[in-house]
Amino acid sequence: MAKIKRLVIAMTGATGAIYGVRMLQVLKELPEWETHLVISSAGLVNLKYELDMDRAALYQLADVTHGINDIASCIASGSFKTEGVVIAPCSMKTLAAVAHGFGDNLISRSADVALKERRKTLLVPRETPLNLAHIRNMAAVTEMGGIIFPPMPAFYNKTDSVKAMVDEGVGRILDMFGVAVEGLYTPWNGLTGEK
Repeated sequence: MAKIKRLVIAMTGATGAIYGVRMLQVLKELPEWETHLVISSAGLVNLKYELDMDRAALYQLADVTHGINDIASCIASGSFKTEGVVIAPCSMKTLAAVAHGFGDNLISRSADVALKERRKTLLVPRETPLNLAHIRNMAAVTEMGGIIFPPMPAFYNKTDSVKAMVDEGVGRILDMFGVAVEGLYTPWNGLTGEK
């Protein structure tokens, strides 16, 4: 089957590299999806520290890879059709850049392109607690049509592992792009047997 849908997955230096990696792993199994990966230098540091994974191993998970400073890349243009952009994890620096249209690298530029083209733009921030600048930047991105998606686990599933929590977050993110992956997570269906 030919790949018919493209998704940009960007990874920054915020903690939570597992979210970007897991999304790439899931989409690699879906032949109709083509992934375009861009990762910052700080993202590579966290990838190694958190998951003991190097650039080569990460790049094997993506269909296409792009350099952080490659502003001439296809994903830097709105004429290159994608379903949107997911920045997972998203640092507060990248959030600020997206909130203010500061496309100084390919991550913030690809998000800026997605927003101007009215494509889904999801930022997965991994910062806590939040200061007022963070909250205002999140509001600005939301007002522009972006989606702020903190990876907060749902405890009703009685999740007992980090992998299950990550899978739930990744499953919910992919749901927003119309990707339903059987068994990735269990959506809430209400209480059974309760009155």
